[in-house]
Amino acid sequence: MYTQLADWHGPGAWFLLVPLFWIAVVVLVITLLRRTVWRRRGACGFGAGVGPGFGVGAPGAAEHPLAVLGRRYAEGDIDAEEYRARRAVLTESTRDVPGGGGAK
Repeated sequence: MYTQLADWHGPGAWFLLVPLFWIAVVVLVITLLRRTVWRRRGACGFGAGVGPGFGVGAPGAAEHPLAVLGRRYAEGDIDAEEYRARRAVLTESTRDVPGGGGAK
C-alpha cells in the first residue's frame, strides 16, 4: 500500500524562511524606532530626561559644540574660513596637547 509519508522529505527551505522573516520584522521595528521616537528623546533617554520635553531638541538642553558651530555656519553667522578654524580647534587630537587638554 502506497502512503504519502514515504515521499515526504522534511520541511525544506521553508523551515528557514519563517525565522528570517521575524528577524527582519524585529530589525525593521528597531530601526524605525531609532530613527524616529528614540532620536527625539535623546538616544533612548541616555543623558536626557524621560518624557516629552526632554532630549536633543528640548529647550535648555546642552548642544554639542560641533552642532552649534555647524548651525551657526548654516545660518550665516560665521564664514567658511572661521568655520574651518574653529572646527579644527574643536576636533584636534588630545594626545598632542600635554595633559590631554582639548578645547576649553
